[in-house]
Amino acid sequence: MDLQLLQSLWQESYRVAHSIPFLITLLLALTLLLLLKPNRGGKFNLPPSPPKLPIIGNLHQLGSLPHRSLQALSNKHGPLMFLHLGCAPTLVVSSPEMVSEMIKSHDIVFSNRVRTTAVDILFNGSTDMAFAPYGEYWRKVKKICIQELLSLDRVQSFQFLREEEVDILVKKIRCSCQEGKPVNLSELLVNVTNNIIFRTVIGQRNEEEDGKNRYGELWMRVMVELASFSFRDYFPSLGWLDVLTGVTSRLKRTFKEIDAFFELVIKEHKNKMLTTDGGHSNQKNFLGILLKLQEDSMLDFDLNHVTASKQSYRPRPRPRVGPEDRYRLKLSFWSKIRDMFVGATNTSIATMEWAMSVLIKNPIIMKKAQEEVREVVGGKLKVDVNDVNQMCYLKCIVKETLRLHHPLPFLVPRETSATAKLGGYDIPCKTRVYVNSWAIQRDPKFWDNAEEFLPERFNSKSNPIEFLGNDFQYTPFGCGRRVCPGMSFGLATVEYVLANLLYWFDWELPGGAKGEDLDMSEVFGLSIHKKVPLHLVATAYYP
Repeated sequence: MDLQLLQSLWQESYRVAHSIPFLITLLLALTLLLLLKPNRGGKFNLPPSPPKLPIIGNLHQLGSLPHRSLQALSNKHGPLMFLHLGCAPTLVVSSPEMVSEMIKSHDIVFSNRVRTTAVDILFNGSTDMAFAPYGEYWRKVKKICIQELLSLDRVQSFQFLREEEVDILVKKIRCSCQEGKPVNLSELLVNVTNNIIFRTVIGQRNEEEDGKNRYGELWMRVMVELASFSFRDYFPSLGWLDVLTGVTSRLKRTFKEIDAFFELVIKEHKNKMLTTDGGHSNQKNFLGILLKLQEDSMLDFDLNHVTASKQSYRPRPRPRVGPEDRYRLKLSFWSKIRDMFVGATNTSIATMEWAMSVLIKNPIIMKKAQEEVREVVGGKLKVDVNDVNQMCYLKCIVKETLRLHHPLPFLVPRETSATAKLGGYDIPCKTRVYVNSWAIQRDPKFWDNAEEFLPERFNSKSNPIEFLGNDFQYTPFGCGRRVCPGMSFGLATVEYVLANLLYWFDWELPGGAKGEDLDMSEVFGLSIHKKVPLHLVATAYYP
């Protein structure tokens, strides 16, 4: 269902973009833009840049897999490369040395986020932690999220949810084993991750008893929209074309659905809090925790008052009860938890899908991982979190998967808040910054046999590299002030699901195909996923 949704959305975008009236209008608009383009004064010592075309600049050089295209261009033009994506000045950083200088010397200047049309509409003007501009407001939101929602203790408190949902996953796969049918592991990973995230955030499963998907399609559509093309993002003067192509109306429709979704779940939570034990049970999910904080007046600012230009927040000793404040309160909750639906879901699914794919292609590594998992669990009927903590080789597999198949190849793009010097070059204010972490993590200057899947390279004794963002050749969760605060939550889900898949089942490709036959083609979007879903035959293992 999710893959069909993705395909239909892309087909619709392709149909609109290739219609004759649209192409004629676009040609006229671009001609007008070229004629009216202002001659900007000032000279900068900019980093090297590949040749660009009039109007569109270097957009045509991105290709369908921009992380690979920009890697090839950076190999030719250097670790700092300046592009013009339409009217948007863009810096591509492709070496750990330049990332280190950027973070250690200019982290504040490089800590803003790019505000896109989709983020502005879907995320209410960039009020969430991932896309909010750097400043006092962002620091307040981050503090609440880390202390109340994403601390290690809080992540561990949700372990029972992961265990229950993974038990359901294992039962589904066992049924397929008995029927002798291959399983669509990609789809199963989407379902189990969505259920874990939804229960953690709002206390409800995404998947109902009849197998229907309650809200997953909505959030899958949000992820597609966030990665969609908007003229306003690259040609501000042509923003009206987003109206003509239907981009703006589509985003607004999706926003209304999100708004209705949060209206419903907040109402349900408040109703449960009126029951005998509802208040206690509600505190076992993010929304319940935030409602309790609001009740205790611990949410001391209003998320509705943040803007990219002012970056302000307002004290609020007690919430009012009027309809306007109720709407702001809903946006307040929404802005704190929506990153979980988008970021945690998308990256966790991609990581597990790639991990199982590379294990299928490397049966010796798969066997070694299963031997470790089964030895640690020791024949028990349940894999617990203490077992996972002892699975050193499994953790190396996750690290190597994130190195070789980074789900967010450019992390979350940044934007400079002032002019800065980097690598001896001038980086103008309002320059978009793409750190090509995917390319850095495959650079043979820093990684032996960089294109090979070798989990042993992360053995703690020989290579004690961690996820914390201090090793700039390895930044799967980002680095600096904008490092991902949800890494513990994501890793807990990924490691626990993989441990159970390797413990309870042996895996092979359908029809006796060999691992080297597995299609590893990529699809670029909000994250990098496999182009072809992963279908495998599972054989149940009985300890």
